[in-house]
Amino acid sequence: MSGGVKTILENLLRLDGLRLVIDADGLNNLALLKNWSDINKANLILTPHPGEMKRLWTSLLRKPMPSDRQTIAVEFANAAKIVLVLKGHGTVVADAEKVYVNTTGNPGMATAGCGDVLTGVITALCGQGLDNFDASVLAVYIHGLAGDLAAKDKGQISLIATDILDYLPQAFRSTC
Repeated sequence: MSGGVKTILENLLRLDGLRLVIDADGLNNLALLKNWSDINKANLILTPHPGEMKRLWTSLLRKPMPSDRQTIAVEFANAAKIVLVLKGHGTVVADAEKVYVNTTGNPGMATAGCGDVLTGVITALCGQGLDNFDASVLAVYIHGLAGDLAAKDKGQISLIATDILDYLPQAFRSTC
């Protein structure tokens, strides 16, 4: 991690009540930051895939990671005092009190950029006033539903991130 990235990340974490969604390289840099949870005053949502989760787990908890995804999400969310969105089949959303296992989505969504779409939906829902847990649960569900709708029309194998983005309006409408 460069000194500039470290300084920015530390400064953001020290901002009391800042709502912050961290994904992708932000997660990798967070895992390199020693004792980040001790300095954190921000209201965080972390959205790791399994590889990123392993790095985060190791850096924060320094003990073997359980094999059960729900246990991983709950233990980590409790330890870090954050909302965790553990991406993958049956995406798990957890905070200190609640856990949700998503039922929408398909293997075709495991492609470049799909996580970025999810992060955007989470951020947009937070911006509309939903709390971090509810925004994450709704975003994960809608994102997966958009992926299912896109796969129905285009097939799973050819899915790309913009397909999911294109089906978001239909997914939102179908839940109303």
